[in-house]
Amino acid sequence: MQSRNCFKREAMKTKSVPLRIPELIDSLAATCGKEQHIDKAAALRQWLYKGAEDYVMKLLEEGRISIGRAAEILDTSIYDIHRMVQERGIELGPTDEQRQESKEVAAQLIAKTKR
Repeated sequence: MQSRNCFKREAMKTKSVPLRIPELIDSLAATCGKEQHIDKAAALRQWLYKGAEDYVMKLLEEGRISIGRAAEILDTSIYDIHRMVQERGIELGPTDEQRQESKEVAAQLIAKTKR
């Protein structure tokens, strides 16, 4: 029987995608790669991931995805998502308007049950 480490993560699946980018962005990626001692493609992947991370945080803030889904998309843990949210000052949960609406609905339901 093979032992499994429950903390070991599978590597994120990747896909090769042909992409046209402006020449200046290509040059900038090459410069960034040299400064960070990585190849140009790695620099572009870092930028792409950062953009994806920003977009996922936006979706999370808007309540369009769950913390679990955000963690899945970014291939990280929910604890890392909570840290990212905190670092960005994003508030999760209902808005003041949603809280007020919930209170009103609850009050209406309580009033109906007392009749």
